[in-house]
Amino acid sequence: MKGLLNGFHSNRKGFTLVELLIVIAILGVLAAIIVPNVTGLSGSGKTEAGMAELSTLQTAVDTMMSKTGLTAVTAVTTATSAMASFPDAAHPLYPDYLRSNTTKGTYKCSTTGLVEQVSTGY
Repeated sequence: MKGLLNGFHSNRKGFTLVELLIVIAILGVLAAIIVPNVTGLSGSGKTEAGMAELSTLQTAVDTMMSKTGLTAVTAVTTATSAMASFPDAAHPLYPDYLRSNTTKGTYKCSTTGLVEQVSTGY
């Protein structure tokens, strides 16, 4: 039986050069497609996170102004990430309108309540 199996595999010793080149070419094409797509994801995730934080902060300011009946707030001209005094000490966003006292990015605010993102923090 062993002799029969040895005779069956005796004429095939490994892969041919053509087979190896085809596999390497396929792997190269796959790498050329996948690598740019994967490396681009980290940058867009940080951008999206910054945009989401800005949107959350703007919604909190709008909600605070609506609930307190304000039509104007004290302008914040120095960028800050401390929400316990943003936009002003009389009407802070934290703790009533935001869950966190600090944000990743830094923000300014106009007298009309329009929030401007100075840095994303990422």
